[in-house]
Amino acid sequence: MTLVYLVAGEASGDALGARLIAALRARRPDLEFAGIGGERMAEQGLASLFPMRELALMGLLEVLPNIRRLARRLREAAEDVAARRPAVVVTIDSPSFAMRLAGRVKPLGIPLVHYVAPQVWAWRPGRVTQIRERVDRILALLPFELPFFEAAGIPVTFVGHPVLESGADGGNAARFRAAHGIAPGERVVVAMPGSRRMEASRLLPAFGEALRLAAERVPGLRPVVPVAGVVEGAVRKAAASWPVAPILVATPGDKHDAFAAAEAGLIKSGTSSLEMAVAGVPHVVAYRVNPVTAAIVRRLVRVPYASLVNLLNEAPVVPEYLQENCTAPALAEGLIRLLSEPAAAAAQREGFAAALARLRPPQGRPSDAAAEAVLQVLARQGEAVG
Repeated sequence: MTLVYLVAGEASGDALGARLIAALRARRPDLEFAGIGGERMAEQGLASLFPMRELALMGLLEVLPNIRRLARRLREAAEDVAARRPAVVVTIDSPSFAMRLAGRVKPLGIPLVHYVAPQVWAWRPGRVTQIRERVDRILALLPFELPFFEAAGIPVTFVGHPVLESGADGGNAARFRAAHGIAPGERVVVAMPGSRRMEASRLLPAFGEALRLAAERVPGLRPVVPVAGVVEGAVRKAAASWPVAPILVATPGDKHDAFAAAEAGLIKSGTSSLEMAVAGVPHVVAYRVNPVTAAIVRRLVRVPYASLVNLLNEAPVVPEYLQENCTAPALAEGLIRLLSEPAAAAAQREGFAAALARLRPPQGRPSDAAAEAVLQVLARQGEAVG
């Protein structure tokens, strides 16, 4: 038996892990899988060591109250790897937990692949030394990460961004409008406050008020909010009190149909913004964290933009409303501009095309490229199992 041990810590990593398992199994039906994941990886047959939601934390003040539980889960994961002796460990995003786990299992001599490069090119570049000591290969999603990690002496493979195979561009607008009784003159706006509890809790009040303000000037505005994962309860509770009642969508298919019907989006900075780009939905980006965390990050950050669309274009294609600028009036103005100025929406779509072109792997799908990279690591190791 050749065992691949995967560790994901949040919803986006769970989706990555599920596609990676499927791509690996298509090439090597004999592979077995274990580790930590969520619902998507469970659908691929992975029985999680413990609930993945316990790792879906971010920010200094969010992590500190849970530090003892996280330490216990880290110990359990390391002990499980030591007991199972997999042929390779693949950690997926969640760099704080992943790098600590890598440090624990490094003495075992098991190759460790980290999928989604830690953003040390954006802030705290000194961490690259720790990564080099603990990781055998990085699977990078962004093209400009390749030269950075190569220069640091870390083996790296650019596998492309998984948003390209998310299905975000495959929705049906007419089906969505019919299913939810949306009249021809009504205008759909997608609001996505994030997949982590703390980020969603900080953005939901501003999103609700921004949509109220926008609705006062845009007749027939119909908000849509995806609900899934660890934030579902918080989103449903907050949305119930919004002055403009949103349509809540719970399945990927319904979400992608909403994208197809949407004219604009109010989006948390991150992968959600790239989903909007794939779907061709003009949007504004918002982000807000604890003020203490924000003050620390500002001293360390080394890039001019938060949005990956902007970073890939090296230009402010998507308006960014961050921290103290993330206010309901500002977000509303950004939305109204996209809904009332066709040229602004068209300019964003041009930027989307340029950004997405840079995210494609040399050949095939991103999950295929990632699977091939993992199999190459196995081949070099001779698939030794303890």
